[in-house]
Amino acid sequence: MADQLAALGDAVRASLDAANAAREIALAACRRTIRACGNSIRAVHRGDAALAASLADDAAASLREAQSALAPYPALASAGPMHDAEKEYAEARLTAALVGRAPLPSAESLGVGAAAWLNGLAEAASELRRHLLDHLRAGDLSRGEELLGAMDEIYGLLVTIDYPDAITGGLRRTTDALRAVLERTRGDLTTTLLQARLQAAIEGRLREDG
Repeated sequence: MADQLAALGDAVRASLDAANAAREIALAACRRTIRACGNSIRAVHRGDAALAASLADDAAASLREAQSALAPYPALASAGPMHDAEKEYAEARLTAALVGRAPLPSAESLGVGAAAWLNGLAEAASELRRHLLDHLRAGDLSRGEELLGAMDEIYGLLVTIDYPDAITGGLRRTTDALRAVLERTRGDLTTTLLQARLQAAIEGRLREDG
């Protein structure tokens, strides 16, 4: 019995050692993915599309490393760090596409899960607020209206995804957060539009009086 238990224990220990080693590789790769994605999104907001794409490519390479390491261990692959890395990668690519007026990449083309893609889409829509405000400060109201329309359409899709959080990765909370951002942004845009119309009316009256 002792010899049998020792042999069985050694086999289990070897399996767990391999799983733990894969997890450590994946965690490091996930951290690199998230860091590169954050930098990519910042580059998008600075208007540096080439740098944003390069950083997103770096993120993709790290994400594939994590996915490959955990491929033999589905239970680990479905855990939080991998979902977060996939979500951040989707957000980076979707933000770049929305800002650049490019077609939105699908979950399949990005190599991420459906829940990660949906949450990434919601966060990308929230990122549009910053871009929109930059355009309002520059006086580009038409682009501001276009971006708000995109945020509205994304929110309209997300509220139709009615599945348990265990399936969607907490999408309901992310969508609620987007709704708050959307309403603040709508208020900011409405105020700016009204101010612009008032200023135009005043300037028109002054020209008439002059």
